[in-house]
Amino acid sequence: QVQLVESGGGLVQTGGSLRLSCAASGSTQSITTMAWYRQAPGKQRELVAVITSDGNTKYEDSVKGRFTISRDNAKNTVYLQMNVLKSEDTAVYYCNVLRFSSISYWGKGTLITVSS
Repeated sequence: QVQLVESGGGLVQTGGSLRLSCAASGSTQSITTMAWYRQAPGKQRELVAVITSDGNTKYEDSVKGRFTISRDNAKNTVYLQMNVLKSEDTAVYYCNVLRFSSISYWGKGTLITVSS
């Protein structure tokens, strides 16, 4: 099993920045892809950003150029640097990791509220 603990959420004003962290513990060997998802009120959960074990990244179109995903494999931690935040970024953000590219684990989520 893998346990994921997210941190860094909270309230921020429009145009501000936040950095999310997600630390994995437990059976962290063979973690491959690490990702951030979000779910806004009344909407489906969507992929925000993903980073592979060799550092390749992919972003949802609305966050390109504003968000940066990174990982520290030694710490089994994935980060999401979020800049120029907009009201539409308000959501619960979830960390997700894959082991052996197929076994999925989720964090409990952290709320980000962007206010004008």
